Amino acid sequence: MKGYRLLVACPDQPGIIAAISHVLARNGCNITSFDQYSEGPDGLFFMRAEFDLMANGEKGHEVLGKEFDRLAIEYHMQWRLTERDRAHHLAVLVSREDHCLNELLWQTEQGDIRAEIRVIISNHGDLRELAEHFRIPFYHIPVDPGQKAQSEEKVHQLVRDYRIDTLVLARYMQILTPEFVSHYPARIINIHHSFLPAFVGPKPYHQAYQRGVKLIGATAHYVTAELDAGPIIEQDVHRVDHRHQLDDFKRIGRQVERIVLARAVKWHVSDRVLVYGNRTIVFPI
Repeated sequence: MKGYRLLVACPDQPGIIAAISHVLARNGCNITSFDQYSEGPDGLFFMRAEFDLMANGEKGHEVLGKEFDRLAIEYHMQWRLTERDRAHHLAVLVSREDHCLNELLWQTEQGDIRAEIRVIISNHGDLRELAEHFRIPFYHIPVDPGQKAQSEEKVHQLVRDYRIDTLVLARYMQILTPEFVSHYPARIINIHHSFLPAFVGPKPYHQAYQRGVKLIGATAHYVTAELDAGPIIEQDVHRVDHRHQLDDFKRIGRQVERIVLARAVKWHVSDRVLVYGNRTIVFPI
């Protein structure tokens, strides 16, 4: 048996679950997990299912694809079918801070995040030793003034060479160009060190400290052309008060950032995040 995951989004109407279940049953699939969320009449329908299919090469996958193409026309449906046990390939982009990268390295090594970090890319050389410790290829690609396009083309080439599925910005302190981002829709995950939409842009801890907030947080989101405005995957916060100084904000925030980013990557690689417009549906574990 071969395992698959199916994600579906479409306008809500009666009969959707029955139609999908009928396709799966007719093709010898055994559903092992099923979750759906409906916003009711005139709203939207979202679904995630896992199922086993008798392994028979690519034929079964192709047949299912044709069946879901037919349903997509009938129900105005967006759908995605992935192999459950296929290794998900990650490229992690970093600058100088190592806390988020360390968390991703540890969780992938332990199997908590079921993915493989195939390459680490940085605009600085500081974290080369860490990458070498984990025996992961490290590439230092400086981003010099006026040379961003050339630097991004080098990243493109590494993505192709290492057959990368998803890019993770683990405190990569560079703004990617819209041209670069357009190549990877819902395939670049960023961690922003604030509880978005508050304190967008640079130095959010400075902004939060000056504002005197009582909660600081972190937000993992998909990267779009608009800075820090992509679909949000996960967020968390930590309480602070007047006794905490700016360095305390940063220290506490690093703990939140690493966990929030790891959760987002874990959910993404296990096909639990469905993007619809500028929002996400995150199916629970």
